[in-house]
Amino acid sequence: MLESLIAGGALAAFGAFGTRRRAARREARRKAAFPPLGRLVTVEGHRLHLLQMGSGPDLVMIHGASANLREFAMDLAPRLAGRFRITLIDRPGLGWSDPVPEDTPGEQARLMRLAAESAGVARPLVLGHSYGGAVALAWALQAQVSGVLMLAGAAMPWEGGLGPWYRLTASGMGRALVIPLVSAFVPARQIDRSIAATFLPQQPPPGYSKAAGVGLLLRRDTLARNARQVNALLPHIRAMQPQYHTIGAPVEILHGDADTIVPAHVHAGPLATLLPDAAVTLLPGLGHMPHQTHPEAVEAAVMRLAARAGLRLE
Repeated sequence: MLESLIAGGALAAFGAFGTRRRAARREARRKAAFPPLGRLVTVEGHRLHLLQMGSGPDLVMIHGASANLREFAMDLAPRLAGRFRITLIDRPGLGWSDPVPEDTPGEQARLMRLAAESAGVARPLVLGHSYGGAVALAWALQAQVSGVLMLAGAAMPWEGGLGPWYRLTASGMGRALVIPLVSAFVPARQIDRSIAATFLPQQPPPGYSKAAGVGLLLRRDTLARNARQVNALLPHIRAMQPQYHTIGAPVEILHGDADTIVPAHVHAGPLATLLPDAAVTLLPGLGHMPHQTHPEAVEAAVMRLAARAGLRLE
């Protein structure tokens, strides 16, 4: 019996070693395929990946979970760069930005703000998608902004869980067991299915996975940090909620009414009742990714927000 236990342990160790080696090889290929698009800015010892384009009033775009700044660089940012100076930043721990010890929406907002300020950004419009919506609200609670655009943004406490993936990765043991296997072995077809589910009831644009740099998410450390951030979000939103009434800047809330990931009835309408100057636009039949499927609607919302903020566009 002892011999069989030793043999089983050796096989398990060999399997784990093989998984780590395969994951490392795939990670190296993914990093080579999706290099930084901008520059790395050091803030308090942490490197944050920042990309700027265009000219005009400042507009900062904050991506959601499982993403990076390529999410906006592929369409929405170039679309608006003729009227705004766009600043895109990888949230800490995602894309090419370093992780930070205190990984909260508030700390992410603070470090991203400092990175943006080092690049000349002052009192920007701040757009946040999904998880990035919570970061955008945290930014507005910390510093002066010209306005906030909540794009399918997470803002209010919710009931229930976060789905099978986040249940699996809620614990350290779950992350240690599942994440190396996903990084090493997940096939492209499974990635495509996961992307398609995020876009429902719409479909992702052709070539989305490559254009959005989805491969950067599939690194082991990035998968683990993303899981920790999402699993820890709810208490931070509960802590911020009583402060929302202090946000004096105009807020545009843009949300698809068919969004099942961040449901509009939980986040959009209830948030608006807590803000002094909020406007809500529900997009009939749209899901969680309107900036990809209907970018003209997001562009129009940005222009409404700029007008409400009194910004002069050339």
